[in-house]
Amino acid sequence: MNKQLNLLLFLFLSALLNAQDDSNLSALFQNEEPLKIKLNYSNKVMNKKTNDSTFIETQMSYEEAGTWKKIDVRLRARGNFRRNECYFPPIKMKIKKAARKGTLFDGNKNLKLVLPCKQESDKNDNILKEYMAYKLYEQISPYHFNVRRVDIEFTEIRGKKEKMHQLKGFLIEDDKVIAKRFEGRVVDRFIHPLAMDATVSVQNAIFNFMLGNTDISVAYQHNAKLLYIEKKLIPLSYDFDMSGFVNPSYATVNETLGISSVRDRKYRGFKRDTSIMQDTRELYVSKKDDLISIVESHKSQFDSEKEYKETIGFLNDFYEIMEDDKSFQKEILDAMRTK
Repeated sequence: MNKQLNLLLFLFLSALLNAQDDSNLSALFQNEEPLKIKLNYSNKVMNKKTNDSTFIETQMSYEEAGTWKKIDVRLRARGNFRRNECYFPPIKMKIKKAARKGTLFDGNKNLKLVLPCKQESDKNDNILKEYMAYKLYEQISPYHFNVRRVDIEFTEIRGKKEKMHQLKGFLIEDDKVIAKRFEGRVVDRFIHPLAMDATVSVQNAIFNFMLGNTDISVAYQHNAKLLYIEKKLIPLSYDFDMSGFVNPSYATVNETLGISSVRDRKYRGFKRDTSIMQDTRELYVSKKDDLISIVESHKSQFDSEKEYKETIGFLNDFYEIMEDDKSFQKEILDAMRTK
């Protein structure tokens, strides 16, 4: 009886925490509709000439309430792998206070713009799936990155010529904005995962298992951030493009983990109390319909019906593990790390 009461309390508190107050969000992230934007720059210059301190200065056009507006932005390429491998590098965007004040972008000094990697037929579907990964985690934890889908008219400058690209993408809010929302701060140093909040750590680890994502280290903050909130260390994942959920052509896997494909799931969380593991399992099971509904609600945005069906199927495969005692024991409890 006590166990059932504790579980109900856990699920109630999780739902309460996850009920995000939109008043704390900037206007940019209060709307679910894709934002139409226009950008122009040289991919070659972006890849070769920008770095942590060198940006391209340009204007971004965006449509708001049927009217096109312009804002001054500074852009640079980010990410080591994608900078080298991708035709369209992901972008770090900076907007000066004077430029963003009173606009849709007010409150967002720094943003990440995620673009398709390669010029392939599934490029936009891959972006849509990575965007949905962020939306899925919103259902699990209050500590998440807010994202906004964008439809991009990108004019690529190629010497004296120009080439037009119609791309899907999305914007990600800055980690410092999340920390501020919870009156916390960003931590930028090595910390062992077992020193992090146990409940959030398990939620995060099972989420990455759900995605088939092993391209992450919360300790070394590879594709992860660490927040200090209410005397707790909170891990926060991002950049899910190398996961089985997204499954792009360029995805690679660390074969030392005993898997040969990003579609093979591998639990990478550390050993935690059984009650936390089971409570988190119940949280995910209780959210099954919500998570599947998120994918279903984006069906019309997929270019390929095959990609959509594979995405739904991959999520259902996860729930076959979560809803079966023996599978949960084998795939997650028995796989918990001790070092």
